[in-house]
Amino acid sequence: MGLGNLKRPAGAVKKRRRVARGDASGWGGTAARGHKGQKSRSGGKVRPGFEGGQMPLQRRMPKRGFKNISRKSFSPVNVKDLGRFEANSVVDPQQLEAAGLIKRVTDLVKILGVGELDHALTVKAQGFSKTAREKIEKAGGSVEIIAAIRRKAKPAPQEG
Repeated sequence: MGLGNLKRPAGAVKKRRRVARGDASGWGGTAARGHKGQKSRSGGKVRPGFEGGQMPLQRRMPKRGFKNISRKSFSPVNVKDLGRFEANSVVDPQQLEAAGLIKRVTDLVKILGVGELDHALTVKAQGFSKTAREKIEKAGGSVEIIAAIRRKAKPAPQEG
């Protein structure tokens, strides 16, 4: 037995019922759509959520909250996590991504003041908390605010 000679069992496939093909077929007349009304017409569909003119559920429910579409979300990095970098090195988003402290280089990075730092670093990020700035400078390092790194645009599809 092979794939070429497989057959469906008898009765597994029924013929499609052809409605609206005359009264002799038994499915003529209204063609099982009933009399009149939106659902009897061609193209007559009721949209999802329609409740026959009653105020639909999604409009009866109260609205909650607000979604700010221009919100900037920062990836937080604590001062204690900067201790893994060598003394007097420059720490920027590329190094933070390589160390696994942020997911992507294009993320906005904010350095927060949790923990202590015992050696000098030059830290470059998009934001610093007041305590983080104080702790880095107290350890002999410096902070530098940089602009956001833009994502690379996807290459245009080539014609060919």
